[in-house]
Amino acid sequence: MVVPLNAATAAYNQASKLLTDAAAQNSVSASTGGAQGSDFGKLLAGQLQNVMNVGKQSDQMSMDLVNGKANVVDVVTAISQTELAMESMVAVRDKVISAYEDIMKMPI
Repeated sequence: MVVPLNAATAAYNQASKLLTDAAAQNSVSASTGGAQGSDFGKLLAGQLQNVMNVGKQSDQMSMDLVNGKANVVDVVTAISQTELAMESMVAVRDKVISAYEDIMKMPI
């Protein structure tokens, strides 16, 4: 599967906007007394930001390789790190969704 560079950039920009909006919302909820929920939100936002940073680094190294400024081994390592970070985030997302579904099944 080949993804054009501008599509990846657009996805990163959209994720960055979502993070900025989530951070603004968390700061508002923390100031209104929602401190317990904001810690988990901050944790998820931080991890998502980490995944985005690893992806941007991988993209930059790929572009450096195309321009002849990077080593192939470094690029493959960066891509593997990005893949691992994405798989970890997907696993966390799946666990959160599963926990939510379990909670929704509980009788009141």
